[in-house]
Amino acid sequence: MQVVPFPDAPRPGWPHPVVALGNFDGMHRGHQQLVDEVRRQARERAGTSVALIFEPHPPRVLRPDKAPPLLMTLAQKLTAFERAGLDAVAIVRFTPELSRFEPEVFVETVLVDWLRAAEVWVGANFLFGRDRSGTFTLLRALGEDRGYRAEKIEPVFYKDFVVSSTRIRHLVAEGRVDEAGALLGHHYAIDGEVVRGDGRGRTLGCPTANLVSENELLPADGVYATIAALDDTWHRAVTSVGLRPTIGDDRRTVETHLLDGYYDLYGRRLRVFFVKWLRDQARFDTLDALRTQIAEDCEAAVTLFGRMTV
Repeated sequence: MQVVPFPDAPRPGWPHPVVALGNFDGMHRGHQQLVDEVRRQARERAGTSVALIFEPHPPRVLRPDKAPPLLMTLAQKLTAFERAGLDAVAIVRFTPELSRFEPEVFVETVLVDWLRAAEVWVGANFLFGRDRSGTFTLLRALGEDRGYRAEKIEPVFYKDFVVSSTRIRHLVAEGRVDEAGALLGHHYAIDGEVVRGDGRGRTLGCPTANLVSENELLPADGVYATIAALDDTWHRAVTSVGLRPTIGDDRRTVETHLLDGYYDLYGRRLRVFFVKWLRDQARFDTLDALRTQIAEDCEAAVTLFGRMTV
């Protein structure tokens, strides 16, 4: 998969680009449907399937004090695009200057002159250009004049809910990671490097990997059944997110215990997938009581994984 930045790179020259235009935070079920349609159209036309995204996320530039925490890092998003089978990604550097582009200028500068788009596909509520004044109706009308086809997909529902990044953020922030995963179409995941902790988990019979998360959004404080991906190996695990109230050091940490044994993970990268919330964080009167609860958490996770395919 080729990745090209705008405006820093020359015109990519891709044959017949069929473009999925948006932010794609979380790469949820709605995004997946849009990407699948773009890939299908590109195959039919012997063209190039392309995602066009904005970096940084536009609210970071327009309303930094109100910008939501993102579900994905850029690296995670690019990995998701590659796994989805896209041919290329165009990353538009979003700046205050770009935010002032009228919709017509954005279309002419980026989609027509630089990308030479043959088709542009968007989600149902996509808006673009200065003050988000560009609608799908305008995008289509400009395409009829500039020589590209514009189409959109309708909102995607999961049960009674419209699938959206905003709703998924709320679910993750509330610890409802299984519901978030249902809307995403995959488990919510965070990436990071394992660093040395104080070694207390080992003394409790539960060695943990202390993860420095690269993701902005952590699930609510609590204990979760998780899956830890180390290189190409997947491990069933239990992860604690929070302040470690029994230890009382007031540091918010992400600590993951692999259920299938001890591994020396210091300095290695880990991806943790959140499967299901098990319990709230709690303060225990003694370390023995904490040790007992940890054993119960591990048993609960083993039971859960025994009932599901992960």
